[in-house]
Amino acid sequence: MKSKLTPVLFLFFLVSGFCGLLYQMVWIRLAFASFGIITPVLSVVISVFMLGLSLGSWGGGRCISYLTRSTRITAIVYYALAEFGIGLGAFMVPNLFVVGSDLLLTVGASDSYSYLFLSALVIAVSIFPWCVFMGATFPFMMAFLKEVEQSEERGFSFLYLANVMGAMTGTLITAFVLIELAGFRNTLWIGGALNGLIGAGSLSLGAWFRQSELTQKKPLRPQLHAAARAEQPWLLAILFASGFVSLAMEVVWTRVATPIMGTQVYPFALLLFVYLLATWIGSYVYRQRGPVESKRFSTAELIGLLAVCAFLPAVINDPWLYPSSVVRLGQYGLNSRVLLFVISIFPFCAILGYLTPQLIDEYSKGNPERAGKVYAVNIVGCILGPLVASYLLLPWLGAKFTLVILVLPFLFFLVIHLKELSPRWRWTTGGLSVFLLMWASLVSTSYEVPLQAGSKYLLKRDHTATTVSFGEGMQKRLLVNGIGITALTPITKLMAHLPMAFHNGRPESSLIICFGMGTTYRSMLAWGVQVTAVELVPGVRDSFEYFFKDARAKKENPLGKIVIDDGRRFLKRTKQSFDVITIDPPPPPEAAGSSLLYSEEFYALVKMRLKPKGILQQWFPPGESRIYQAVVRSLVNSFPYVRAFPSIEGPGCHFLASTAPIVVLTPDDMMASLPQEAQLDFLEWNSTGDLRAYIEKVLDREIPVVKLLSANPRVRITDDHPFNEYFFLRRTRLIPPDH
Repeated sequence: MKSKLTPVLFLFFLVSGFCGLLYQMVWIRLAFASFGIITPVLSVVISVFMLGLSLGSWGGGRCISYLTRSTRITAIVYYALAEFGIGLGAFMVPNLFVVGSDLLLTVGASDSYSYLFLSALVIAVSIFPWCVFMGATFPFMMAFLKEVEQSEERGFSFLYLANVMGAMTGTLITAFVLIELAGFRNTLWIGGALNGLIGAGSLSLGAWFRQSELTQKKPLRPQLHAAARAEQPWLLAILFASGFVSLAMEVVWTRVATPIMGTQVYPFALLLFVYLLATWIGSYVYRQRGPVESKRFSTAELIGLLAVCAFLPAVINDPWLYPSSVVRLGQYGLNSRVLLFVISIFPFCAILGYLTPQLIDEYSKGNPERAGKVYAVNIVGCILGPLVASYLLLPWLGAKFTLVILVLPFLFFLVIHLKELSPRWRWTTGGLSVFLLMWASLVSTSYEVPLQAGSKYLLKRDHTATTVSFGEGMQKRLLVNGIGITALTPITKLMAHLPMAFHNGRPESSLIICFGMGTTYRSMLAWGVQVTAVELVPGVRDSFEYFFKDARAKKENPLGKIVIDDGRRFLKRTKQSFDVITIDPPPPPEAAGSSLLYSEEFYALVKMRLKPKGILQQWFPPGESRIYQAVVRSLVNSFPYVRAFPSIEGPGCHFLASTAPIVVLTPDDMMASLPQEAQLDFLEWNSTGDLRAYIEKVLDREIPVVKLLSANPRVRITDDHPFNEYFFLRRTRLIPPDH
């Protein structure tokens, strides 16, 4: 009977793991749209996700034996009910996010303690119940395995292997296929349908068995060997530390990898895939070694390997050691630094994939209550790791020293287990770990500060990002997590002067979304109007004085105000209306989350905060022509009047959009509208000094918007279908390019 059930149960858990990662990826994105694209939102979703798994695993393990005994219903039925509960979350969470975000509009800015606490509470209430169901699936299915065969002692690792394999598959298919084809909500519906099918299949399976026959024998209580009992205190501590360190390192790896992998969705989906692939391989190797302890690595040996391999990401990913080049993989090219980064994290993840199920099998001996308890300990570490890394270690120590600090628990456990190692293992792992500790601490550098920055730069760290400002004169640059955000260019001045000049009547107020270097903020203040700037990263605001000598005076100007908040959320919660709203989304146009500042839903929010004759200025940088067309289509669908002025230097375009007709200006009209201070600002970086000729050059470049539209009206950007972010199938021509 067990041999027939094994592939069926493996498939159930594989699909369940697939759905779990599907939900996590989509819920994070929906949370960004509702609560702001800020690191606390990401950390809370992940931590609540893990908290639900932990309590579900612990509670499910505690109650399943009582439930099956008192109701005489097989455990597979309770597993089916858990899967139905998970599927229900696919339909509930999006609506709960919308309701919760509306309730928080009267709370403070996104960096205020009140908002951080209450938004975390709303997110927790929205996703926690369904995550509890996910956690309960492990002990429920383990209980059924025990009903089928009471001698089963490695049920957790069997399910863990299937779950990780499903999660790995879910990461790739969700990011590379489902969202692009179906959008976020339909992707959730697909996940819900799959959970429903698993639940129905489990109920059918339960109907084949009479619970009285499965449990007529008294369950065998696992007897732990003396060696296992001696290791138990450290076993729990190791499991907690492995969960804590692995998820904390994942946060740090994401920060470190951004300069070399970019900000698009796909590189980080691949990073998560590699993490899960390595974990799956480690789990598979453990399962293949069988139940005989002599064939497996001991806990002490695995700790020694972890103490060595955990240093590899800090040591290998040193920008001074390797030039950036392209490695050919068939017809495709891969940045050598990306390849090295993937290689550096693989051994650590694989060893953890081996160690975690081995320790839980060793502790539980197949007992679902014990497995649920010890797995919950591991997940508690997973909950705390990202929070500590995001809010304490990274802001205080930076990426390099955070990685070093996170390895210290494994060094401690290595010292504790040294006596259990053979002399060869002891000297090899101990010597290598000490050597790598010294190298990582004293020699290695990281990608936080770019090589071209030289010795003079300004570094700002906070829980949101690492900000680096460097360069001299007009060559100054601003990097956020290693990505170039903007430069000193007249383009950013026109983001203020163009919409202000075209405003029909005397403008009195303006809003800037995305502060950047502060150039647009300075230019807007030159008009003598009320100026509000919204910036997500505190370090960007604090770098203003690096770029401009008069930054302090501009910050003290009573007409100006800089708010740390998410742009969309600010538009929802402010009661103020503006004559001009100008926005310059961070590059590249394919960046993860960028569609939230290009979508039709975003433009609907903008219209709510524009005065009757108000104008939106939207800058679009160079990018794929189809994304260009999608942005224009969303603007045209949202505003009846749209005009386009290609960039004064290089590619890119300024779009002006309004619900009222936009006046036609001659160069003389525009000159007359400029206050004296604005004229001086306009010419600050123009060596000719001929303001009229400069303005004429700007106006003469206008092109009809209709020429920028795709013939296909589906080429547009919405919150549910982020056309610019998800493009794999389109660019590889697996679907029509204009899909």
